Amino acid sequence: MDPRYCAQDVLLCNLCNKDVLQSHCEACNISLCLNCVGKHLSDPSKRHNVMPYSQRNQQQQHIIPNYPKCPKHSEKHCELYCESCDFPVCSTCLSSGYHRGHNLSDVLQKHSSKKESVKRDLEELQEIIRPEFQKVASDITAVKANLEKHYEGLTTAVMKQGEDYYREIEIIVNKRKSEIEEIRAKNLKILSKEDDEIASNVLEIKQKILDLEKILSSNDVTLAFSYISRNAEFRNLLPKPNATYILPILSPPKFNTEQLSNFFGSLSELSVTTDDLEYTLKRTESHSSPPARPLLDKSQLITTLFTNFTNLSSISCFDGEEIWTFERNIMELYNLQGKLMESIKTKSKNYIYDIAVMKSGDLVYADPKARTVNILKNKQIEEVIRLQEWSPYYVCSTFSNDLLVTMNSDDGQSKVIRYSGSTEKHTIQFDNKGVPLYSSDVFLKYVCENRNLDICVADNGASAVVVVNQEDELRFRYTGYPSSSKEPFCPYGITTDSQGHILISENLKSCIHILDQDGQFLQFLGNCILQSPWGLCVDNKDSLFVAQSSNGIVKKIKYM
Repeated sequence: MDPRYCAQDVLLCNLCNKDVLQSHCEACNISLCLNCVGKHLSDPSKRHNVMPYSQRNQQQQHIIPNYPKCPKHSEKHCELYCESCDFPVCSTCLSSGYHRGHNLSDVLQKHSSKKESVKRDLEELQEIIRPEFQKVASDITAVKANLEKHYEGLTTAVMKQGEDYYREIEIIVNKRKSEIEEIRAKNLKILSKEDDEIASNVLEIKQKILDLEKILSSNDVTLAFSYISRNAEFRNLLPKPNATYILPILSPPKFNTEQLSNFFGSLSELSVTTDDLEYTLKRTESHSSPPARPLLDKSQLITTLFTNFTNLSSISCFDGEEIWTFERNIMELYNLQGKLMESIKTKSKNYIYDIAVMKSGDLVYADPKARTVNILKNKQIEEVIRLQEWSPYYVCSTFSNDLLVTMNSDDGQSKVIRYSGSTEKHTIQFDNKGVPLYSSDVFLKYVCENRNLDICVADNGASAVVVVNQEDELRFRYTGYPSSSKEPFCPYGITTDSQGHILISENLKSCIHILDQDGQFLQFLGNCILQSPWGLCVDNKDSLFVAQSSNGIVKKIKYM
């Protein structure tokens, strides 16, 4: 027996797992028998470098990459990366033809570039962002110390005046001291809150640094691919020092025996000016005035989620941690890791066309054949609304937790009704001239409410998005972005975000239109990362979720 093959029971071909290995492809890091070399070289998706096994790179023998498992073919590992779809693929994925014409690269090269990005983030966090946070925290500590001196000076001034009139005005002195203490506490509370926020951010950065160091020290490809940079978020949170505090002052008038309370003057209110500062801290924003957020020049794919379905038309979520979707008469709940959390059939077993998540987290769906609107609570389905001559198709939950339902009658009319629970509040059907607002087509009238309380309907049959205000007055119709193409505008899904943007999917053109709340076109989204978008929803952090009708995939996209 050849002594080079004395371990032939162990060192077998990585492809057939039967014959003794004799060759090694260094490009693919795979060992081969003579019979499998030709089969391996027939794969044109990458360049190969086959050599005798004994001459393989010695360093390569000890560093075996941990290829990620394919999410669709659990028995396969992904050795390639699809740049067009932005996720790893295996050989079975390629043979399916789905990635035909897509740009492919080596998964290890992609892993290397990901690590370079992680390394840059780590350096920025360590050398720039963390020191700046620490500097601002130090500045706030100094401001707090100066404030103590200022308030001590105020108290001393009041006590000095009190020595002259102590017997007569002892009550007033104590009152003024109490006022000073109250304002001082208010001032310190403001600073302490900012100090706590800075400390919290520093802790988050410290943990992020540990996570990045772990990724850099690991050969686990999955860790690098699951990494999402937060450096931009930390940069936006970085505060600038020197807030302008208009501190209280004591303003004593001239002595007046008839107005003893005026002997000690009055304290001005604490005023903190931060409007001109160039930083953003985590603050609670009011519902009606969210901070302005510009659109990205190029949207970013954050997550790709595979469902059990093949034809998705609707999707709904609230907090962005779990996603509801459906196909035919089955509704399923997924987490962002693609794990199926719940699967429910409609009560009537009828096919449905739309779903919506309420603020309570309960799921609502319309059943046109049964002429009912139903709610799923604690895995139990309850009927909320029953209609007689109208069939409900599409639903949405409003900011006030009402329901908007689009429906069609037996004689071909269309309308939108707002419900509070099972009570009908008002109907939207005609404009001020008595002309129907919506087409008579039965299908594809997705509905949503905008932040300014406009009601937006994607009316596919009319090739328009129809928007009415709170008084049911027609505000505008959007009929598509002007172009040289003769293809009509075909709206499918619709949703809105915290900025009042209106997002409309065009399934056949694989794009999403973004409008402002007045119907002005802003930009297209998605030609490079979307395929047949249909259902849309935006979570409470303005992340966009898109259901692709052609392949049952849900994509999470950052566009602001």
